[in-house]
Amino acid sequence: MSRRTRSLIVALTAALALAGCSRAEPAPDTAAAPAAGGTAAELRLGYFPNVTHAAAIIGDTEGLFTQELGDTTLTVQNFNAGGEAVNALFGGSLDATYIGSGPAINAFAQSDGAAVRLVAGATDGGAQLVVRPDITSPEQLRGTTIATPQLGNTQDIALKVWLDEQGLAVGTDVQIANLENPRTLDAFRAGEVQAAWLPEPWSSRLVLDAGASVLLDERELWDGGNFPTTVLLVSTEFLQAYPDTVRALIRGHIAATELATTDPVRARTIVNDGIEEITGNRLTDPVIERAFGELSFSTDPLAATFPQLAQDSVTAGITDELTDLTGFIDVGPLNAELEAAGQPAVAAS
Repeated sequence: MSRRTRSLIVALTAALALAGCSRAEPAPDTAAAPAAGGTAAELRLGYFPNVTHAAAIIGDTEGLFTQELGDTTLTVQNFNAGGEAVNALFGGSLDATYIGSGPAINAFAQSDGAAVRLVAGATDGGAQLVVRPDITSPEQLRGTTIATPQLGNTQDIALKVWLDEQGLAVGTDVQIANLENPRTLDAFRAGEVQAAWLPEPWSSRLVLDAGASVLLDERELWDGGNFPTTVLLVSTEFLQAYPDTVRALIRGHIAATELATTDPVRARTIVNDGIEEITGNRLTDPVIERAFGELSFSTDPLAATFPQLAQDSVTAGITDELTDLTGFIDVGPLNAELEAAGQPAVAAS
């Protein structure tokens, strides 16, 4: 029997998503007990059933994590959006999670730089603003309702920054509805929302399953078209207590990323199987193929983009002041494993 244990976390309200501003102390009986030599008895890992979390799905379902973790038990939890995962980290029920860049920064800011460390990148790109077909310009969004997955998540922040640049005020010119991704698909079909800024595969689902058009690919907003959509975040306490376990997780992450990049056909099948196992729904072949074509996978967290991402959180009104990112990104363990695998190191800043 697999040592994986899965628990599906139901979606929380937007208010609860912001509850990460009050950092809870981990419950004593939930802390992973040490095994030996900096390894933990258990690693509790979170990720979302999204194509942007392909490395997590591959690493989990293909046993790449458990193979590297050895005697450490892997317990998996699934989330809808970043705020939920941050609450689990702060509450002491999660040790590491795949998460969007925006919530990762916010978690660091909310804990005054103490609670979390970004240890690797995972996905680059894969987010789009999709709209009703008759909307062909930003100005035509005036008077519409636009969906994002969650208040303060990566796409929510990106949308608010972009709207500000277009001179469109949230709450007056446009409304934003924070909806779970499956709900957004239904709401778009029903005409309740007219646009959505979504990660894959949901932007592809609205385009192919609901007739939406792409008004903006977020890659257009970044030099070279590269921006981090998903990263690997670890509890600072866990990283300090169990560095060997974190390095084992990173080895599994490297292997999963390599599979995703070198064998995309197989990777698409694995990811689709994983999404179906978690959600009960399978993506059509055209949707999964389009989704994979809109993003790329890399362990590089693209550290140079994070000062801008931190500024975006302020512009979007998610954080009150610019976050000092000193200590946020720790790619030492990743670079040690990349060197051991004969791969080039990634930049830390």
